[in-house]
Amino acid sequence: MTPTRSPRRHDLDWLRVLAFATLILYHVGMFYVTWDWHVKSDHMSPYLEPLMSLVNPWRLALLFFISGVALRFLLDSRGPRAVASDRIDRLLLPLGFGMLVVVMPQAYVELRAKGEIEPGLLGFFPRYLSPFESFSVVTPTWNHLWFLAYVLVYSLLLAACHTRMSRVRARMGPAAATVLRRNPWLVLVVPALPAMTYAIVLDPAFPPTHMMINDWATHAHSLTMVLLGWFAAKSATFWSAIRACLVPALLIAVGLGAALSLSSGVDTGRSGTLFTVTQEVYAWAVIASVLGLAQRFLARPSRALTYATEAVLPWYILHQSITVVLGYAFLGSTVSLWIEASVILLGTLLGCAVLHELLIRRVCWIRPLFGLKRRATPARAMSR
Repeated sequence: MTPTRSPRRHDLDWLRVLAFATLILYHVGMFYVTWDWHVKSDHMSPYLEPLMSLVNPWRLALLFFISGVALRFLLDSRGPRAVASDRIDRLLLPLGFGMLVVVMPQAYVELRAKGEIEPGLLGFFPRYLSPFESFSVVTPTWNHLWFLAYVLVYSLLLAACHTRMSRVRARMGPAAATVLRRNPWLVLVVPALPAMTYAIVLDPAFPPTHMMINDWATHAHSLTMVLLGWFAAKSATFWSAIRACLVPALLIAVGLGAALSLSSGVDTGRSGTLFTVTQEVYAWAVIASVLGLAQRFLARPSRALTYATEAVLPWYILHQSITVVLGYAFLGSTVSLWIEASVILLGTLLGCAVLHELLIRRVCWIRPLFGLKRRATPARAMSR
């Protein structure tokens, strides 16, 4: 296949930035809800959980979809071998460095909060790397960086199958486009069907572990979204249907979101098939809505987008460690909830901004450790 160039998709670049920003806010929120997490606030309560529950079904699915779109653009423009090499360089090194260095403080403060280790971060580091230590958490760990590991594996898989998938798309694409052109509403139904099936069949048997092995439900959900993004990336009919169905998608998202919020306190409803199906339809309706809104309002370049496109990966790698360490520092304190939450949120944002601006993006040998090219180049927006 001859590599080709395409116009840029600034709307999807913006959406990727905003999705990761939402992820940072979500992880700060995890410090305060009653769900299990690395460190929990003394102000922990269930009051934030209904809002978090509305974000949880679609936040990662959207990122995997955008990853699939980006992979299609890269594979078409650069070819499978170049993309496989690039993904290994840009994801494997940051994943390894992140596990060895960036994530280590998360494990340290979690084990300190549980009373499993004595104070001393430097003294803990050899134990963190040792295969002979046994803690309540697996060490070394990738924690939130599991997303990088999964995207890397999916990228290599799609690179290996790109030529064959392109042939399938060439044979089946025109017929599918014709059906979708005549029935654009299908864009709100068909993509949700696999997720509904996985949620009913696989989710109960394979709870998420984010440890790659035996995480079959997560793989089914995530890889399907990557494949959907790959097939949809250059389909004018798909994006036209998304635009045409924006208002219905918004109405479905708002309506089902309200229904899910009202049922959040009913334990029997949350475990039933109806709740599961509703949640998956809601998740895709939100994704379809933001894809449509991004096309309408964010399809333009800017200096802020160029900067943010480069900053996304370093911020993602850094943010949770800063959040967890700051949260741990407040354990046992007497400060109010609002002061604590404000310091943790602003501290996370400021820490990411300062480390990225003053260190990561300016030091050549540090840049690859956070997924950036060794020399700064203008960030390339996603292609259409």
